[in-house]
Order: sequence, then C-alpha cells, then structure tokens
Amino acid sequence: MAHIPTGLVSHSRKVCNFYKRVLRHIESTVYCLDEVRYESVLMRAKFDENKNIKDLRVAKQILLDAEKELADQRHWSYKKFPESVGGCAYEREVIPPDWVLDYWDPVEKAAYPKYFAVREQRKKEFEEFYRQVYGKPPPNHH
Repeated sequence: MAHIPTGLVSHSRKVCNFYKRVLRHIESTVYCLDEVRYESVLMRAKFDENKNIKDLRVAKQILLDAEKELADQRHWSYKKFPESVGGCAYEREVIPPDWVLDYWDPVEKAAYPKYFAVREQRKKEFEEFYRQVYGKPPPNHH
C-alpha cells in the first residue's frame, strides 16, 4: 500500500502529473520517434497556452476537462515501465526477509561460518540495544 498518495496536492503538481500521463499516452499511440517528439512539442505548446491563467477555478476546470478527454482516448495498451506497478518486472525479484536465515539447517550454516558468526554477534548487540531503549519485557502472568 505504499503507492497510495497522501496529503494535499497542489494544482501545479497535478498539472505536472497530468503532463507526464499525456506524454506516456503519446508514446503509447505513436510508434515513430520523430512523430512522438513532434506530438510532444505540440502538446507542450497547448500546456504553455494556459500557464498564465490566474483564476484557479478556470485552471481547475481546464484540467478536469483535459483529464476527461485523456480518459476517453486512453490507449488499450498504456505504456508502463517494467519496474513500476503493473509493469512486467514489478516485484519480480523477491528479497527474502532476514529471519529466514534463522531456520537454516546447521549443515547449511557451516558453509558460511564467518557470516553466521558475525550475524549472531550483531543479533546479540541488537538485543542489548533494544533492552537499553525499551527495558526488559514484563514477565507473563498466566
């Protein structure tokens, strides 16, 4: 859930995000690099026409209309970067958590004696640090 935006977003940030989405739309629909650049320059000119609007209500309405137009024209195979959410390589490499090493067999740990000796020392240091910061846990009264 780290991809959910929180807080208020300024109008200028919304316009910048919309501009990036428009450029991705152009890249999805046009395949020749020269045409992509040409369409991008034309789109930038459209954005520059409205950059000096001082009335925020008018600017907001223009942005809403443009977002609706983009949603109506959105390409069926929208361009996504491989590592981004929805991309073909998103979360492809799963990094196992550290606690998995606690369940290794002693024979497996014997292959890396220095690593596991240092790891055990660091675990003890962390436990001492934890006790100094938070104190000892209360005894369980069952």
